Amino acid sequence: MKKLLKYLKAYQLQSILAPLFKMTEALFELFIPLLVARVIDIGIANNDIPLIIKICILLGCLALMGLICSVTAQYFSAKAAIGFTSKIRHVLYSHIQSLSYTELDSIGTSTLITRLTSDMNQVQNGVNLTLRLFLRSPFIVFGAMIMAFTIDKKAALLFLGTICLLSVIIFGIILGCIPLYNKIQSSLDELLSITRENLSGIRVIRAFCNENEETHQFKNSNKNLTDLQNFTGKISALMNPLTFIVVNIAIIILIYTGAIEVNKGTLTQGAVVALYNYMSQILVELIKLANLIITITKSVACGNRIQAVLEIESSIINPENSIVCEDSEYIIEVKNASLRYKNSPQCALENISFKVRKGETVGIIGGTGSGKTSIVNMIAGFYTAQSGKVLYKNKNISDYPLKQLRDSFGIVPQKAVLFKGTLRDNIKWGCPDANDTDIVKALDTAQAKEIFEQKQGGLDFMIEQGGKNLSGGQRQRLTIARAVIKQPEILILDDSSSALDYITDSKLRKAIRNIDPSPTVFLVSQRTSSVMYADKILVIDDGRIVGQGRHDDLLKSCDIYKEIYDSQFSKG
Repeated sequence: MKKLLKYLKAYQLQSILAPLFKMTEALFELFIPLLVARVIDIGIANNDIPLIIKICILLGCLALMGLICSVTAQYFSAKAAIGFTSKIRHVLYSHIQSLSYTELDSIGTSTLITRLTSDMNQVQNGVNLTLRLFLRSPFIVFGAMIMAFTIDKKAALLFLGTICLLSVIIFGIILGCIPLYNKIQSSLDELLSITRENLSGIRVIRAFCNENEETHQFKNSNKNLTDLQNFTGKISALMNPLTFIVVNIAIIILIYTGAIEVNKGTLTQGAVVALYNYMSQILVELIKLANLIITITKSVACGNRIQAVLEIESSIINPENSIVCEDSEYIIEVKNASLRYKNSPQCALENISFKVRKGETVGIIGGTGSGKTSIVNMIAGFYTAQSGKVLYKNKNISDYPLKQLRDSFGIVPQKAVLFKGTLRDNIKWGCPDANDTDIVKALDTAQAKEIFEQKQGGLDFMIEQGGKNLSGGQRQRLTIARAVIKQPEILILDDSSSALDYITDSKLRKAIRNIDPSPTVFLVSQRTSSVMYADKILVIDDGRIVGQGRHDDLLKSCDIYKEIYDSQFSKG
């Protein structure tokens, strides 16, 4: 959390003025009991109406000045807190964008969402309350005790004992609640993870009639969180009754002893009222301080969780200087590359080697989970190979600046993702400078021209978040158009035609081959018909290349490829 405070430097002035105005308000508040005592002892006792009016006007002025100071302090503290968390939020989001797939997989999406929302809001509340109350509450407590000593030293000793007893109760409860609040945040993470997983996979859950099991799992997680919150709430709820009991007993003792002193003539009635007011101020401020410390504890815990994400270093190296690419025989070379996912006991890819010339079409085929997507993700630099080399134009891909590398690749991921906005805006993700003619040409290549022609509004047709108002095949074709429009040197199609019929798939492959200039294409598919006309086919099984060559050669030399082919084409 300490490392995050550097982002508060831009708000140093607000961070100083906020507690300063709060302490000024507290100073005005400490004078009020003395003025009330003066009204009782002099104004009412002597029936001095002008004095009473003057003091009442002075009290009104103090109240107004206190209100102005309070509002000003609130303004400065809110500005500092919101600006501080806004800056951290931008930094955290930028840092998340820089992380590789490896770090994102290990952290988890639900955790990152929690850090950007719930944890960030908790930090903001903590900074806001700290600037307002962290100095004000102790100032009032010790100020009231000092003012009590100026009125009556014997009565002030009661204040000292009360403050010590209240401090033991309050801080004892706080110390007991701190580890429980940390557990609550962890349980909340778990519940959010389950919720996100269920909502994103709700179609699968319903397809397998698994609603009852998932509901039971959610109820158990929710019950654990609720029980923990209830237990923590019961402990923290002891604070108010215990503190009120102590203070009320102290007030009873104060009034009793004060009455005796008034009868003796050693203490005035106004002084007793002033002491009573100071005791009430101490109670209120100690409770505020206790709640503040709990809030600070939560904020520090959330800040540490945010800091933990910021301290994660990306495994992707991003050199600053661009590389001048030289002509080479092969545009992509993979030499004995092995890839292991984080926390995985075995390699996802092992000793992968192949070479690809510029303009070639490479088909990658294999069973589910064999490592097809892992290969193209490694080629694109999303994952870093633990051993071996991945070369692009005879240079290691880690030597390229990310922007230069990404600009050379057009990638259509396995899951077709579209963003809320017009059809035009979605396609222009691939090339922001593209005009409508370029967009229509890319749609035509991706066999998606009919979408823009049939939809009301054409290129201005509004796509909902995730492309929910489009079919699976339409989403896939639009994502292909988005990649094609940037005219990449290397085009990666990761099982991006699975929702297309065979005729459309065939037209798509033909259109891609006719692109000028012709890109190098990596075509990942489980369909033999999609890869059989490729210049080179890689057959993947259990993270290894078990066959490499053209369609006709593989039918003779690779049993796995022949098995896949026979399962999809009838022998008759």
